[in-house]
Amino acid sequence: MKTYKISLNDTKKFYKNLGCDDGGISILSKKSKIHTLYIKDLHVGAANILKQDALSIGADLAVPSGVIVARDKYVDAILIGTTKHFEVLSRKELAQPFGLKELAKTLKDYVKEQNFKTKIMGVLNANEDSFFKNSRFDNTSASARIEKMIEDGANIIDIGAVSSRPGSLTVSQDIELERVKDIVQTIYKNKYYEKVDFSIDSFEPKVIEYVLNHGFKIVNDITGLENDEVCKIASKYNAQVVIMHMQNNQTNMQDNPTYENVILEIDEYFKNQILKAQSFGVKDIVLDVGIGFGKTLEHNLLLLKNLETFKHFGFELLIGASRKSMIDKIIPTSIEDRLPGTIAIHLESIKNGASIIRCHDVKEHFQAIKVFEAINNIN
Repeated sequence: MKTYKISLNDTKKFYKNLGCDDGGISILSKKSKIHTLYIKDLHVGAANILKQDALSIGADLAVPSGVIVARDKYVDAILIGTTKHFEVLSRKELAQPFGLKELAKTLKDYVKEQNFKTKIMGVLNANEDSFFKNSRFDNTSASARIEKMIEDGANIIDIGAVSSRPGSLTVSQDIELERVKDIVQTIYKNKYYEKVDFSIDSFEPKVIEYVLNHGFKIVNDITGLENDEVCKIASKYNAQVVIMHMQNNQTNMQDNPTYENVILEIDEYFKNQILKAQSFGVKDIVLDVGIGFGKTLEHNLLLLKNLETFKHFGFELLIGASRKSMIDKIIPTSIEDRLPGTIAIHLESIKNGASIIRCHDVKEHFQAIKVFEAINNIN
């Protein structure tokens, strides 16, 4: 007999190769993945009930000392269990008091299977003050740049005309529209939108409506649908909308950003903005935690490490950390030399649940992602 430890990234495929029957594959795959769920401000009565229920099925709940004697009315806890455990508890706690009924309703969301194809969103900037000069273009070179991105493997091309780097100033809708009009006309005339999806990096209604009327399909809004008019226009054209989190605005977002708990606060923000989008009839939603938009290095790292938590909403997750200053804060590096750090962040993001990667270097990301997928798909 010989043994070796295996990494089960795709449990169903592994059990199928092993020769298990279909029923067994479903059962075993649910027992193979361990989840750890942080629960904040859990009523102590709920903590004691959930602890016993978890232990009774082979799961567990980590709680502070003193819970059994109800020393504090509310506590934080960590629920540990397999997919199967979470499904059992999602039924078991429906009849329990102290807020456990609400928790039960969300447990399944954290373990449901999601299979989104990884997509590369290439960046093109129609402005002269974007932080990475190689992403800038004028209309004379637009066609060549677009065709090169498509050839290199882009699934989406994100067009922006206003810099959103820290401290940048906004411009009027008319100026922004003037900057993008020629490139939009080029895209429309050459029907590039039939080869790749186009996204507009804007929060201005006038700009957004113009591009959606000329072949664009995606609205990438750094304000997270703050403007009701953007919601109305996106719904009118049945556009996909990227809801990004940003603390404050781009002029002051990096002025000492603070959070009590960055994960929970962004989670609550997404919950509210999703409800807002849906109230306007927007159905196709992507979530972006906004790396570098009102976050310290520690905030960015925590979000990347815990990205999987935001999958419970059931929408695709987008990460855009391309050549950003967080890399420089880890190891001092010029913008031009941050590609290795960028790829490291983006591959880890895919591992943790991201399916859309926004980047300046499409060809290099395409190769890196294909190699990453080959490693993770082998059994």
